[in-house]
Amino acid sequence: MSATTRREDPFKPAARVAGQKQDVWSIVNEAAAASPVQPIVNMGQGFFGYNPPQFVLDAAKQALDKVECNQYSPTKGRPRLKKAIAEAYSPFFGRTLDPEKEVTITTGANEGMLSAFMAFIENRDEVIVFEPFFDQYISNIEMPGGKVVYVPMHPPKDGATKTSSAAEWKIDIDEFKKAITPKTRMIVLNSPHNPIGKVFSREELQVIANICVEHNIIILSDEVYDRLYYVPFTRIATLSPEVAKLTLTVGSGGKNFYATGWRVGWLIGQEHLIKYVSAAHTRICYSSVSPLQEATAIGFEQADAHNFWEESKNEMKGKMDKFNKIWDELGLPYSDPEGGYFVLVNMSKVRLPDDYEFPPHVAERPRDFKLSWFLIKEVGVAAIPPTEFFTPQNAHIVEDWLRFAVCKDDHILEEAQERLRGLKKYIKE
Repeated sequence: MSATTRREDPFKPAARVAGQKQDVWSIVNEAAAASPVQPIVNMGQGFFGYNPPQFVLDAAKQALDKVECNQYSPTKGRPRLKKAIAEAYSPFFGRTLDPEKEVTITTGANEGMLSAFMAFIENRDEVIVFEPFFDQYISNIEMPGGKVVYVPMHPPKDGATKTSSAAEWKIDIDEFKKAITPKTRMIVLNSPHNPIGKVFSREELQVIANICVEHNIIILSDEVYDRLYYVPFTRIATLSPEVAKLTLTVGSGGKNFYATGWRVGWLIGQEHLIKYVSAAHTRICYSSVSPLQEATAIGFEQADAHNFWEESKNEMKGKMDKFNKIWDELGLPYSDPEGGYFVLVNMSKVRLPDDYEFPPHVAERPRDFKLSWFLIKEVGVAAIPPTEFFTPQNAHIVEDWLRFAVCKDDHILEEAQERLRGLKKYIKE
């Protein structure tokens, strides 16, 4: 091989993965592991602190004994699961869903969204994302060459001084309209919302949907928390036939059945959308985990008989209300969630010691990273800094907030409350 053809650096990574900052998950988890306060109370990542219901666990165990459940599933998903999802969701959509043409199974909701972007985004196509966003949206859009266009949601003006409903976080519709260009191909909408806990009202969704219909923009509706809503919940695809034609709805077995490690997700949409999502999914991972698809199907089939949906919603709302009493006690305002299992708390009243030493990779980040680090090291409670879900230019919107996940056992919530009382000496009015 001549010197002119030899690569100087054969291990140079692709631009899509090179030069990224250390992600928030590894920062928080590494700090938690090294905290002098052990065991840490981890209310950061949204994994459940308890098992799926017994009838779902039993279904998973029994599936492992079936030969066909230990082999490849069809690339679009096991027929039993597609049928179960179609039957479960048809009443919500107001029509009979075709499990063969309008449902596709994916390896978690995240891979499903990647498949959707891979199916419809070409190089330099634009996708509008509302801030704060689930961080995986961004890399999923950029992988096929898409450009992310950001539109921030705005918190209530008095969010730093008093508790208010998550409903008061608003999209400026004029900002949304200005973000649309001839290259806009898709928008991503998340309701119930992570991390805010907002459930978009029917009126809000209608305004967004009308704009998408006007400009022929595909709507990727991330509804993975669709069984955890505490106010009326509208699915954007149900607003009109014109909106349904543009909408891909994303769901998650992991979120529905407390099994985030199972990685069973799905997309629902009309055939002209779903067939291309399925084609992309086939090229990304071919098929998804067979026994856990079977177990998720049985979960849907039996959920109503166990009154599971109502009980799970009531249980999570109870955990949310129980945990949030600590903020009332401490006088720290929070955004009262309308859905999901996250709560955003405003900590502008918490004064960090002037001489407190933060490591360089934390010191260079916004204040919420310092708050998160301080709580982990001094209080023993892990929470997520939400500026990770904003662009740098809009990070100031949430630099005084932290996100807590309440999907934990009650004794963990109580321990977290007790530890958080240690913040009293740092709170200044």
